[in-house]
Amino acid sequence: MTAPQHPTTAEELRGAGLRVTAARVALLETVRNGDHLGVEAIASGVRDRVGQVSLQAVYEALNALSAAGLVRRVEPPGSPALFEGRVGDNHHHLVCRSCGVVADVDCAVGHAPCLTASNGRGFSIDEAEVIYWGLCPECSTARSTAP
Repeated sequence: MTAPQHPTTAEELRGAGLRVTAARVALLETVRNGDHLGVEAIASGVRDRVGQVSLQAVYEALNALSAAGLVRRVEPPGSPALFEGRVGDNHHHLVCRSCGVVADVDCAVGHAPCLTASNGRGFSIDEAEVIYWGLCPECSTARSTAP
C-alpha cells in the first residue's frame, strides 16, 4: 500500500486557477515555511529563492493567493498584515501586546463558525475571526522579573 500523494505547489496553484510562476511557487512555499510573516519577510524569502522580485509583485501574488484560499491574511488591529499557510480550519490567533508575536490557537468551541452571533442580522455566517490579546510567555517572564 502506497502513501497518499500530496499535490506539488505548482499543482495547487493550477488547481486554484492561478498561473504558475517561479515567484508564486517561492512565495507560497515561503509563507508555508514561515510563521505569520509580513510582506517584507515574504519578499526577502522569495528573493532568496528566485532572485529579484518587486514588492508590488509580492503584494499582487499575496492578494491572488489569499483570494484563492491558498494563504490566509491576518490583520491584528494596529499591526501590518501578516500571512500564513494554515488555511481552511477556522483557527484563531493569540497576539502579544508587548512584542507583537502571533501564535495560532485552535477553534474555541466545536466547528466553524465557532461562535454564534447573538444577532446574525440575516447573515449566513460561515466563519468567525477571534484574536486573543495578552502577553506571550517571554514577555510575561520579563515583566515579572523586571525590577
